[in-house]
Amino acid sequence: MTTEWRSRTGRIGVLTGAGISTDSGIPDFRGPRGVWTKDPIAELLSTYQNYVADGGLRERAWLARRDNPAWQAVPNAAHNALADLERAGRAVTIITQNIDRLHQRAGSSPDRVIEIHGNMFEVVCIECDYQTSMSATLERVAAGEPDPPCPDCGGILKSATVMFGQQMDRRTMTKAALTAETSDIFLAIGTSLQVEPAASMCSIAVRSGADLVIVNAEPTPYDAMATEIIREPIGTAVPRLVAELLADPPE
Repeated sequence: MTTEWRSRTGRIGVLTGAGISTDSGIPDFRGPRGVWTKDPIAELLSTYQNYVADGGLRERAWLARRDNPAWQAVPNAAHNALADLERAGRAVTIITQNIDRLHQRAGSSPDRVIEIHGNMFEVVCIECDYQTSMSATLERVAAGEPDPPCPDCGGILKSATVMFGQQMDRRTMTKAALTAETSDIFLAIGTSLQVEPAASMCSIAVRSGADLVIVNAEPTPYDAMATEIIREPIGTAVPRLVAELLADPPE
């Protein structure tokens, strides 16, 4: 495949999935060692209808949030490389499916990171406008409330993430689609591209004239659209790509 896309100097859109955080100790979902591959029941914790209907499932979900390895995770070489790309002055916007905020902790500007699936650090009520921090709610769990209700209305609390079966935030998705539409280069990193509408950002970018580069260990449904497909480990591939993007373009 051609590699001429590396010399383009316009806007760079990035879509990241769970695979970019595995080097930080956070397992992915659908990979050979993924959370859902090893424990299919765990997928139920991410399904909105099941969560709302089953108090026992919510209790398990709060324990899973407490034990999430993201609390101890630190940004890895791939997160740091993308932050370096922004620091070098390139117009970079990251659309992330991840809820771990490792991009921001690596130094990517919060206003240049679009969290289409929300984040794990905040808690919301599904019935009213109550919001609080995850740490405060986990303190309630530790104090003996296995499924803490909303203190304002008694409703069900959940993390500020978008679960399967839950409506995506329209404004957030509009920002993501606009990023894909205006990108000259679009990198899809560590995502299986099996979850819509996130995966469709690739086709939006390609239809708008972007070069699509997929960095993922396994084949994806969008490989046929890609200008280049990279199978090497993300922790080495992304820093290498960033170095090449920052190099002087060929004469």
